[in-house]
Amino acid sequence: MNEASRRDLLRLLLGAPLAALGCERGLPRRKIPGEIVGGSVDLGHRLRGSAVEQARGAPRRVGVAIVGAGPSGLSAAWRLERQGVTDYVVLELEGQPGGTSAYGTSGVVPYPWGAHYVPVPSRENRALVALLSEMKALEGDLRGEPEALEELIVREPDERLFIDGRWHQGLFPAAGASAEDLADLRRFEAEIARWSRFRDAKGRRAFALPMALSSDAPEVKALDKKSAADFLTEHGVRSQRVRWYVEYATRDDYGLDLAHTSAWAMLFYFCSRGLGGPEGAQFITWPEGNGRLVKHLVEVVGPRLALSQLVTDIVPKETEVELAVYSPDTGLTRYVAEQVILALPKFVAARVVRPLREQQGALGDFSYGAWMVANLHVSRQPKSVGFEQAWDNVIYDSPALGYVVATHQTLRDRGPSVWTYYHPFTDADPKQARERLLAADHAGLVDSILVDLRRAHPDIEDVVERIDVWRWGHAMVRPTPGFIWGASRARAAEPLGRLHFAHSDLSGLALFEEAQYRGVMAADAVLRQRGREPV
Repeated sequence: MNEASRRDLLRLLLGAPLAALGCERGLPRRKIPGEIVGGSVDLGHRLRGSAVEQARGAPRRVGVAIVGAGPSGLSAAWRLERQGVTDYVVLELEGQPGGTSAYGTSGVVPYPWGAHYVPVPSRENRALVALLSEMKALEGDLRGEPEALEELIVREPDERLFIDGRWHQGLFPAAGASAEDLADLRRFEAEIARWSRFRDAKGRRAFALPMALSSDAPEVKALDKKSAADFLTEHGVRSQRVRWYVEYATRDDYGLDLAHTSAWAMLFYFCSRGLGGPEGAQFITWPEGNGRLVKHLVEVVGPRLALSQLVTDIVPKETEVELAVYSPDTGLTRYVAEQVILALPKFVAARVVRPLREQQGALGDFSYGAWMVANLHVSRQPKSVGFEQAWDNVIYDSPALGYVVATHQTLRDRGPSVWTYYHPFTDADPKQARERLLAADHAGLVDSILVDLRRAHPDIEDVVERIDVWRWGHAMVRPTPGFIWGASRARAAEPLGRLHFAHSDLSGLALFEEAQYRGVMAADAVLRQRGREPV
């Protein structure tokens, strides 16, 4: 690209003010090695063709076909395996499993390509407690509240924020905050505390993980009908700093700004994790983030995982389910399964499941945000002013979310490391954001990353050795107002005979806990269909 094109792309990726500031200081001066990785766009886009690819010939027969090897599909396989069911196969489009919990290993330490932590679960979240116990990540008497191994809890310093030219501890922009800002923060915290204490007539919390354990009381469900922005206004929270702090949360988990996030989803972020409690929340992480969970689940599945397999057609029948599966190596293969667990997002399910494909408006109100995730391989820590490097490092006025340091848990605070940089595109129209992201080349994406980071690290170009980028066109479902407790989401989880659905978007929240819950529930439905009660 010429310099004018680079400047135009910066404006599209970072916004005009930040792009202008970056251009004043000069565009990045050297080409950074790296590539765009992940996402089998060409293979996946076969589904966009007008002709549905239907397999012919003698079928390959299996007991259970699990379509998708993200956390939901792998959790379904794990659940079946632990219940003694082994006649399954897991079919995955990509060349590596994990979905948005995928991870890389090409650096000095493993690193995430997406989700990078899970909160320590409550004992009610039995599936996650069982998985983490199996991984020997928990300790103590599991009849009480679970406790994570100390070395897996995010160590301090865990968070820092760059604002007004220097780094400060924590994520709330307290440095320079006015009395009015702090009063609004107290108002917001009081609401979080109030909803954290809430119990309905059945003793259920307003917000719990997984969300199926949450209350469905009318006053709780009503929160979904308004935006987070309107909720804050109604409660007198007008401070720009407080709103930035809350919006950082909605951008981080949902890829949405306050105006387009359900107030229910915003409160869920804080209350379901105990962030309103006196002791706060504890988070479990590994250098590769939730990739460690994926690694364990893949080891359970073993050779029954088949990669680079594109399912193009699924036809539920009375006594079986037929699938057409395309592989670049073998072409189309016809599968016949006793049951199918479809662990794919709704927008893909609407294309591959024949009854849904033939149904008008099958996608309903589901929408998905675009994200860019980049991994920066650095030779050392760059220059910075103020508070020391933390696990999570955020720049106040950035459209991105900052970066997470993969070596933080290894206690290696000096020398080479890998930084995982997250940039959600919070456009009201996700299609436009997707088109903008997919149109950008590696050099343009790297320009945007370096221009953003060098405000906090002026010598960032001198320490970066490589930047690889993963473009997530449909990264996560968006909990917009009315979606969580709306009809579309409720209908989407209903099985079609022997076809069962499992994906985090069935919860409306792109979280590992939700993905695991949906996978386990689908596996249990398969067991019951086979005449067995899960234990």
